Amino acid sequence: MTKADLIADIANRTGLPKKEVAEVVNALFASLKEAFARKERVELRGFGIFTTKVRKPRVGRNPKTREEVRIPQRNVVVFKPSKIVKEKVN
Repeated sequence: MTKADLIADIANRTGLPKKEVAEVVNALFASLKEAFARKERVELRGFGIFTTKVRKPRVGRNPKTREEVRIPQRNVVVFKPSKIVKEKVN
């Protein structure tokens, strides 16, 4: 599902115009990005929890040349689905 598909689905469910739904969806994503940049935990009850985690530096390999490549430390976003979402998926 793309962002456009998500907007169309929400517009169909709510009866709101797509333009208004797009503004809300874009604002939601902007808020999430800002929270991730501040390394805040985002909890959406019934859906899941987004957290940021530091991935340690490591040594990887270029699959073509087999040459070792240093991969620096980085922050990543981790999602832990709620029990309800896990049950829906399974």
